[in-house]
Parts: sequence; C-alpha cells; structure tokens
Amino acid sequence: MASKPSLVLKRRLKAAPEKVYEAWTKPEQMTHWWGAADTSKPPIAETDLRVGGRFRVQFWAKNEHHSVSGVYREVVPNRKLAFSWAWQSTPERESLVTIELNPVTEGTMLTLTHEQFYDEKARDDHGRGWNMSLDRLEAFLG
Repeated sequence: MASKPSLVLKRRLKAAPEKVYEAWTKPEQMTHWWGAADTSKPPIAETDLRVGGRFRVQFWAKNEHHSVSGVYREVVPNRKLAFSWAWQSTPERESLVTIELNPVTEGTMLTLTHEQFYDEKARDDHGRGWNMSLDRLEAFLG
C-alpha cells in the first residue's frame, strides 16, 4: 500500500510559545486568525482542551459554509498539540495534525505537520489553506 501524502510547514513567529499556544487553543483567539484569506470571522470555535476532547471550527469562505472538527490526541501545554482532522463534508477522510512549538530567539518556531491525506490534491489544498491561516496567525500575534 502506498503511503498517504503529508505536508510539513515551518513558521518563525515573533511571540513566545505561550502566546502561540493560546492562539491555537482559546476559541476567542482562534476566531481572529483561523481560515484562509477570504474567510470571514469564524462564527464558531469550540475546544475541549484535553486528550480525548474535541475541537470544532465553522467558517464561511467563497460563500460556502465549512466545518472542521477533531479529537485531541496529545496536549503538552506551550509545546505540542496533536489532533485528528475531518471536514463535516468528508468525515471519512480523517487526517492528523501535529503542532510543535519550540522557543527560539525573539519568538517561536512553529512546525505544523499534517499527515494521512486522502490524496495529493487534498494535501495541496490544505497546504494553501494552512499557509493563509499561518499568515493570519502571524499578523494576529504581531
């Protein structure tokens, strides 16, 4: 069986790991940066931040409603998050996201690994979306 596509993105952020972690885990902060450039402010962001807890984000892009959710598999405050990832429209295509936060001079090196994509198109689409979201996260964190 062929391996499923994956992607790894790295971003140096000018914020401490604690601030970056909060932006990923606090719904009131997630709504400021989550989504692509053409995304309106997400009307719903929910987290139950514990191993086995769920998260959900709903937003509108290109006049369409999108909802993604998953289950936290690993929670290491200010260092690491790992969670399943599935769109409401294609729940059978579950993938896995891991966020690693490493302190560096004047900020944080964020490494986002998204693996087990259904196909290369899904990987490429998510790569574009994640890069737009990370741009928004960087702007949000200042």
